[in-house]
Amino acid sequence: MSKSGAVPAHMKRNVFLLATCQALFNTSTGVLLAIAALVGYKLAVDKSVATLPQAIQWLSTAAFAIPVAIMMRRVGRRVGFSVSAMFGIAGALVAALAIFQHSYWLFVCATLLFGGFTAASQHYRFAAAEVSSPKFRGKAISLVIGGGVVAAFAGPEISKWTYNLAGSWMDRDSFSAVVAFICGPGVLSLSDRVPDQPYQYAATFLVLAMIPVLLIIVVRFVKFPQVREEEFSVPPRALGQILVQPSFIVAVMCAVIGWGIMVLMMTATPIAMKAQFGHHEVDAMFVVQWHMVGMFAPSFITGSLIARFGLLNVLLAGLLLSACSAIVGALGGSISHFWLANVLVGMGWNFLFVGGTALLTYTYRPSERAKAQGINDFLVFGAVAIFSGSSGWIQTVLGWNTVCYLVLPFITAVFISVCWLKLYPSAVPAGLRNSDSVGEES
Repeated sequence: MSKSGAVPAHMKRNVFLLATCQALFNTSTGVLLAIAALVGYKLAVDKSVATLPQAIQWLSTAAFAIPVAIMMRRVGRRVGFSVSAMFGIAGALVAALAIFQHSYWLFVCATLLFGGFTAASQHYRFAAAEVSSPKFRGKAISLVIGGGVVAAFAGPEISKWTYNLAGSWMDRDSFSAVVAFICGPGVLSLSDRVPDQPYQYAATFLVLAMIPVLLIIVVRFVKFPQVREEEFSVPPRALGQILVQPSFIVAVMCAVIGWGIMVLMMTATPIAMKAQFGHHEVDAMFVVQWHMVGMFAPSFITGSLIARFGLLNVLLAGLLLSACSAIVGALGGSISHFWLANVLVGMGWNFLFVGGTALLTYTYRPSERAKAQGINDFLVFGAVAIFSGSSGWIQTVLGWNTVCYLVLPFITAVFISVCWLKLYPSAVPAGLRNSDSVGEES
């Protein structure tokens, strides 16, 4: 790269710090992906609602999306990210309390708090775009999302290291006395009511409460644009004008389906592996670990792929990968089948999420940023809540093959919409057309 085209050092530093923040957040997400369905399955009397806590988390994320976007605009990214981290701390502590008390509905309340944490943490990718030049924007977004590859190993490893640790801690008089003081003396006799590892995953959430603290420290070193410096020469359009843009619709569809089918398959995977096919929890954590590698590792090249092959072509590739994951998953129930299906759906999610985010940034003006990003996340995570909440029922009642077959019509619909945008480049935003990254046919 020529000197004139080099990326400034301060820009690289900001992107590195935001990638670190993303890694810390996704470590928490990795733990939740690995164990939330299993905790719900253990606490719930009706096993078909085992994935409801995860659905509540995504519903809460959708509910917080617009308020968080407004908060970010008014008080700045640093304060917004720090406040959201407090929700992560509170959610982890309430989840641990729920396990010690063996309370399913208290665990649901914990996931409500995690929703506030998740909603704000989705803005790291937008923050990356804001601290980067237009030419570096796609790569900055992909690198920040790529920070989650650290979480692919850290999250499941934390789960494996801690999932039975609370039981041994309860054998210590000092620890059990503190827990009994906080949760009530009934926790000491929990093993009489729940003989099979009653405190499983409680220690996991206690460890999880420490991660947002590190995030608060790191985010303080990021140099965000000052809120008072945001003066817009062009007034914002009405929300309806933004929503009806073909590129906005396609960007949201890619994010909705990319997230939706990933969550549907991933949420059902631990339950299917354990309850339907008899695999061990550790095997499920192994699959989740490699699923997260599939989600985040491609980010180191996704930006370059967009620059070389075009944004729309990368979106189409993501949809094809997602379709392949469903087909592989339906072919069998071995660990290898689950492993490959989850790696492929993770890679598909990455192409759709990075590509969809990059496409979205071309559909709004700076003065429209907060409401466009907020409504995007509201629509995405509202849909994700539906996918996540239904996955437990579909898996328990209809089985793993139905989960896999069900995603194919959604993938087909989005594939057609991206092809339509590709065939009618006049519907693509001018800024994106001028960047030569659409991937039009010559």
